[in-house]
Amino acid sequence: MIVDSHQHFWDPARADYPWMTDELAPLRRRFGPEDLEPLLREHGVVGTIVVQARHSLDETRTLLAIAAATPFVLGVVGWIDLAGDVEGQLGDLGGTLVGVRHQVHDEPDPAWLLRADVQRGLATVGEGGLVFDLLVRPRELPAAVETARRHPGIRFVLDHAGKAPHTDRDAWADGVRALAELSNVTCKLSGLFTEADPEGTVECAQRWFGSDRCMFGSDWPVCLMASEYDDAIAIVGDDADVLAGTAIRTYGLEVS
Repeated sequence: MIVDSHQHFWDPARADYPWMTDELAPLRRRFGPEDLEPLLREHGVVGTIVVQARHSLDETRTLLAIAAATPFVLGVVGWIDLAGDVEGQLGDLGGTLVGVRHQVHDEPDPAWLLRADVQRGLATVGEGGLVFDLLVRPRELPAAVETARRHPGIRFVLDHAGKAPHTDRDAWADGVRALAELSNVTCKLSGLFTEADPEGTVECAQRWFGSDRCMFGSDWPVCLMASEYDDAIAIVGDDADVLAGTAIRTYGLEVS
């Protein structure tokens, strides 16, 4: 069984995605369920988690609607304003929302996660039984570690194994190892081919977290910038937890 814990849908003709710079021009088109479904069928992937790609409640609602109409989408990791009325926002969403994410690495403040209002918002996310996906680079890892320590009851998932850099790998390794020491943090082996040393990153992550706290994610369609869909599966190996079990347990997925 394979569950893809990290993929995206978007349509740049209908909304702005500021991170889609000129070097990512091939991604500036609609990617929808009909584009992904043949790849899932070809590689035996039973279901996916679709993840937000911009800071927008409208996008979260759109992804929830897509999930409701798409049998292979098992859950949505959406965006909410963590500094706002989190309880009210979550009350208006529902559906197959399994987690929340904020593009923390785009915030000017490397300690953004530690702001008092954000910490309150995170606490409410945890009270709602939702996962929080950590999208950080080495600069933000210290704040991510402190946040996970402050909230032992929240399940955190480190996206893209913390985006291993080409330089200053010591800071990355120190931060990710510190997260691995916390039992409430799991690691997505996702987005590997668009970062440095994919094979080395997999080896490190599985050694630090263990296979039972690592999960496969393709990061489709971003992965297409540097690999094919099957490459993203092959690089993580054949461990049953990595391929499906960890994602199912962490996000509370129902797989038929």
